[in-house]
Amino acid sequence: MTVRGDDAATVTTETGDRTRRDRVTLAAITATAAALYTTLSLTKLANFKAGAYDLVIFDQAVRSYSQFRLPIAIVKGVHNGFGPDFSTLGDHWSPILALLAPLYWLFDGPATLLVAQAVLLAAAAVPLWVFTRRALGPGAAHLVAVAYTLSWPVVETVAFDFHEAAFAPLLTAVLLERHQAGKRVAVVTAALALLCVKEDMGLLVAGFGVVLLTQRGWRVLGGAFVAGGAAYTWLASQVLIPLFGGRSDYYWAYGALGPDMRGVARTALTDPLAVLAQLGSPPVKLVTLALLLGITLLVAPRSPLLVMAVPLLAERMLAGSFPNWWVAGYHYNAFVVVVVFAAGVDGVRRLRARQAPGGDPATRIWALGDRMTRVWALGVVGFAVVSVPFFSLAGLADPGSYRHDARERAAAAAVAVVPDGVLVEAANNLAPALSGRSRVLLWDRTPRGAPWVVAEVGRKTFPFVDVAEQRERVRLLVGSGYEVRFSQDGYMVLAATAPQRTPGPP
Repeated sequence: MTVRGDDAATVTTETGDRTRRDRVTLAAITATAAALYTTLSLTKLANFKAGAYDLVIFDQAVRSYSQFRLPIAIVKGVHNGFGPDFSTLGDHWSPILALLAPLYWLFDGPATLLVAQAVLLAAAAVPLWVFTRRALGPGAAHLVAVAYTLSWPVVETVAFDFHEAAFAPLLTAVLLERHQAGKRVAVVTAALALLCVKEDMGLLVAGFGVVLLTQRGWRVLGGAFVAGGAAYTWLASQVLIPLFGGRSDYYWAYGALGPDMRGVARTALTDPLAVLAQLGSPPVKLVTLALLLGITLLVAPRSPLLVMAVPLLAERMLAGSFPNWWVAGYHYNAFVVVVVFAAGVDGVRRLRARQAPGGDPATRIWALGDRMTRVWALGVVGFAVVSVPFFSLAGLADPGSYRHDARERAAAAAVAVVPDGVLVEAANNLAPALSGRSRVLLWDRTPRGAPWVVAEVGRKTFPFVDVAEQRERVRLLVGSGYEVRFSQDGYMVLAATAPQRTPGPP
């Protein structure tokens, strides 16, 4: 059939209008998500619900980068016994954080990191939308983008201070979308960028390599990703991190399976049931996995793309230490959330293209069809919306989040007593309010000799065992030559009356 010129022009115009509407819709979804994330994280910061661990660690590191120095975090080095000149590259291999340094030339403070994180996490919706549109159409793409922005792994990442995980969803989405488009150079570039996010991102790249090994035309690159990803994780954790002052075994969490990787491998070969049992011990690990697969209504396992997430999930779920790794809170699920969504999209695409049983190989049926695709996409949005009240985004609906109570007013008054530019030991939740203008140490069990101390004795704070221990620390400070300059609603500010031995560098 021949399309007349007028009809062709009409079709072109309608297509252009639809494309513009799609772009506007996507921009609105992304901008709204960035605004919500920014509001949530800045509200928590203003309400003294952020912490030295981990916001101040990253704030000090990025500030050091902005001054063309190694990413020194005195708060981490002193508290964890590495020394005051400790580089965060000795904790986690995350050189990508240096990209944020120019932002500190414009606004120097922890709020900068929170805004940057909000934008990075929201921006991942764009390549994920393109990936979904190519597979299922623009309608489903809009709904999947909304589901991603409301999903609990992203929201909990926003709610827990700042972390290098902020880069992972965007880079992972670019990697998967460029692979879908057949752009090898872009795939390699995105994979290399992922390796700069954290030392274990080599496992994610290796997992993607396993997926590529099953695809004609990608097998050579897949083999390179498997070998290169695994080798990189070993190099970063065993060589680079110790080179910058860390320990290669600092985050070893698999003592139940063996004292080292060789021991774990031996257990896997001789007692595989013990390894399987570890995946569900404690049972909350299974709850987290169920919630993670639930964001796609359990469709993700129908796609081989989910294999990409298996090494990272195994790293966390086989652990017997560091309980934060396997719960739904915190930021760890951000490393795989885009993989799960993309696997869900690909799983639906595969269901749609399934061959009719016993039919001609050339004849394919739409097993779900456009209507069922919309039902699935609406379902993942519904899952995300229903989960909102159970996770941190619900806090935005609380009017109390936008005004200070008596304790928060006292906290603000306490930090205001501390002069700019001094060394200060600060309670965990008060440290971010001081980090942009002072050298901050964590107020902990060990006297650090800082000229100023901002303590909390009204409720338990990290890393103390209980309030009694915190009050005893204050009593010892007063007995060793500190005087109380402020005391209200459980917050106390103390100043040294005699010179103290303090850690450097300045």
